[in-house]
Amino acid sequence: MGFLGKVFFVVISLSSAVVYKQYRELAAPQSVPDLNLRQYWGPGDVKQYKEDTSIKPFKVTYDKPVIEKLRAKLEDVPTLTPPLEGTAFEYGFNTNRLKEIIKYWRTTYLGKWDEREQFFNQFPHFHTQIQGLKIHYIHVKPKVPVGTKVLPLLLLHGWPGSVREFYEIIPKLTTKSNDKNFVFEVIVPSLPGYGWSQASSKKGLSPSAVAIVMKNLMTRVGFNKFYIQGGDWGSLIGNYMATYFQEDVLGVHLNMCSIQTPMSWPKTMLASLKPSLFIEEKYTDYYFPLSTKFCDIIEETGYMHIQATKPDTIGSVLQGNPIGLAAYIIEKFSTWTNPAYRNLADGGLEKYFTLDALLDNIMIYYLTDSITTSQRIYAEAFAADEMKKEVDRIPTTVPAACAKFRYELLQQIDWVLKDHFTNLVQSNHFDDGGHFAAMQLPEVLYKDVVKFVASLQ
Repeated sequence: MGFLGKVFFVVISLSSAVVYKQYRELAAPQSVPDLNLRQYWGPGDVKQYKEDTSIKPFKVTYDKPVIEKLRAKLEDVPTLTPPLEGTAFEYGFNTNRLKEIIKYWRTTYLGKWDEREQFFNQFPHFHTQIQGLKIHYIHVKPKVPVGTKVLPLLLLHGWPGSVREFYEIIPKLTTKSNDKNFVFEVIVPSLPGYGWSQASSKKGLSPSAVAIVMKNLMTRVGFNKFYIQGGDWGSLIGNYMATYFQEDVLGVHLNMCSIQTPMSWPKTMLASLKPSLFIEEKYTDYYFPLSTKFCDIIEETGYMHIQATKPDTIGSVLQGNPIGLAAYIIEKFSTWTNPAYRNLADGGLEKYFTLDALLDNIMIYYLTDSITTSQRIYAEAFAADEMKKEVDRIPTTVPAACAKFRYELLQQIDWVLKDHFTNLVQSNHFDDGGHFAAMQLPEVLYKDVVKFVASLQ
C-alpha cells in the first residue's frame, strides 16, 4: 500500500469511527426523568391551593337564552364569498356547503336541542380537581355477569375532536359480547382546556405534562393499572403515559403512531430507497413516496403553524363566532377523513358522519368557549422546553398496538416505531379510514382494540 493509500485508509477509518460514534450517541436510549406529579396549573399562587379530591356528577345542560343567542348569531350570516367556479373544497370550506350546514344548525339541530342534551347525557359525566384544574370525564361502568373480567380503559381524544368522538364506540367497549371474554370500564376525559375541562393558567402544560394529569386522574378514579387508546393528541399523550408510567400502563393502543427521534427520519429516508425490504408491497402507499406524503402534510398543516405560534390570535377570531368555528373545524372532518374529498362539493362530510355528530362536536367548543385554550397545546408541544425532553428516546416496554388507517395524516413504518415501542405486538393496516377513526369506523377500531387486549390476556 502506497503513502496515499495509507492516508486514504486512515481518513476512511477515522471518518467511520466518527460516524459510528455519532450514531451511537443519537441512538442511545434515555431514562425516564424525575417527574413532578403535583405541578400546579391553576390560577394564582399554589400556596393558596388545597386540592378538592371529591368527584362530582355533572350534566350537560344549557339554559334557553344561551341557545337562542346562538340561533340569533346563526341568523346573522355575514356575506360569504362564493367559491370559485368549478371548485369544491380545494380552497378550503366551500361556502355554498357552509350555508347549508348553517341553515341545518339553526333550524333542525337547535330545534331538537333537548334531544341532543339527552344524547350527551346518556353516559355519566363527572368533575374532579387535578393539579389545580377542574377535569371533566365520562365514566361508564359495564353491567356484566358475575365472573366477567372488567378491564379499565382510558380513551384520549385530540384536536379538533372531543369526547364526542367516542360516543359510538363506548357501548361496544362496555358491553359483553361473544368476541371477547372480558369487558371494558371506560374513562373518557376532556383534555385540559378542551370542553368542560378547565384550561391551564400557567405556561407549559405540554403533552408530556398532560400525560401526568391523566395518570393522576386514573389514580383518582381508582385505577393504578389500566389500558390506553388514543388518536391525535391522545396518541401522543398515551405514548407519553406508556413511557413515563411503564409499571402502570398494561397496554397502549394508538391510531396515529409516530415518534420523533434523531434516527426516525434517517431510517425513514433509508427505507424509502427500497420499501419492500421493510413493509409488504401492498402497504407501500401508506408511507411512500415521501415527496407525495410531504406535500400532503404541508397542504394540511397550515393550521398547525398558526396554532403553534399564535394560538390566541386565531382563537380570538373563532371564539364566540359559530360560523367561523364550524368552517374551521368541520373542514378537518372532510380532508382528514380522505384527502380526495376536497374535490367534492359537499366535502364528503356525510359519507361517514351525520351533521348532528359534526355539530355536537362544534357545540362543545362553542358552548364552553374552549377553542383558544384547546389550541394552546400546539404552542406548548413545540416549545423549546418540551422539545428538548426527547421523550421518544426513552424506550417503553409496555405492550403497544398501532392501527394504521389508510388516510391518516402521518404514518411511520414499524422499523422506525420499534426504536421507541420496543414491545410493538400488533400493527394492522386498514384499507379505509382517516384521522377520526373512533367516530368514522367505530366497529373497525373496536375490533382492533379487542384483538390487541385479547392477545395480552
